Amino acid sequence: MIPIGLSTASVWPLRAGDGFELAADLGYDGVEVMVWVDQVSQDVAALRKWSRRTGMPVLSVHSPSLLITQRVWSPDPVIRLRRSVDAALELGARTVVVHPPFRWQRRYGEAFPDLLDELESVSGVCIAVENMFKVRPPGGKRDSRVSAFGSSVDPTDVGYAHYTLDLSHAAAAQMDALALAERMGPRLTHVHLADGTGIPKDEHLIPGHGHQPCAELLERLAPGGFHGQVVLEVNTRRAPSAAHRVKALAEALLFTRFHLGQ
Repeated sequence: MIPIGLSTASVWPLRAGDGFELAADLGYDGVEVMVWVDQVSQDVAALRKWSRRTGMPVLSVHSPSLLITQRVWSPDPVIRLRRSVDAALELGARTVVVHPPFRWQRRYGEAFPDLLDELESVSGVCIAVENMFKVRPPGGKRDSRVSAFGSSVDPTDVGYAHYTLDLSHAAAAQMDALALAERMGPRLTHVHLADGTGIPKDEHLIPGHGHQPCAELLERLAPGGFHGQVVLEVNTRRAPSAAHRVKALAEALLFTRFHLGQ
C-alpha cells in the first residue's frame, strides 16, 4: 500500500511533537517533518524520541527551503540541504523534499543539479524537487505575477531524478496538476496532497474543499505504478478548536484512503 503521512506543518501553530501524536491517534502511516522555526523540528534526537514514543515513522523530511527558514541550521543553502539528507538518514526517512533555488541564490542554483546527484548517490535518499508558483510582487498590479525562483516553477522544465507534486502549489500556479503528474512520470516520488481553488495563493485546503483533481490523482496512483508516499500538507491554523483540527485531519485521511482504495 502507498504510505499516507501527515506533515507536521499541518498542525501549525502547534509543534512537531503534536503532529506525531495526532498522526498516531488518527491512524496515519507516518509523518513528514517540516524543518522550520519550531526548535523540535530542527532537533534530530528530539524527533527520534517522538517517533519512538508514538510509533510513527518519519517518512520524509522537508528541507528548510522557505523564506522564514533561510537561517535554520545554516545561512548556506548547501549546508541546509546536506543536513536535511543527514537528518533523513538518521531518522530512517527515504525522501527529502526541497524547493528549487531562489533566483538570488545564483551559486547555489548553478550547483543545484550536481549537488542533488552527489547527495542521492552517496546517501540513497531521494531528493524530490517540488513544483512552485508565482507571486504578486509588493506594490504590483493585481494580475502581475513573478517567480521567486531562478528556474521555472515547473521542475520538469529543468529535469530532476525525483519530484514532489504539490496540488496546492499547482492550484496557485493555475497549472494542470494531472498534466504535471504525467510530465513527472516515473520520477514522481512524493505527493503533497492539499486542495486549492485556483486563486494565486497557496491555500493548502483539505482535499475535496477546492477545485484540484485530488481524487483523480489518487485514483491514478492507486493501481500500483507509484512507489512513493502521499503526505497531507494542509492548513489548519484557523481551526477554531482542537476538535475542529482533529476532524479536519481525520477527514483528509479518510478522503485519501478512500480514493487510494485502502
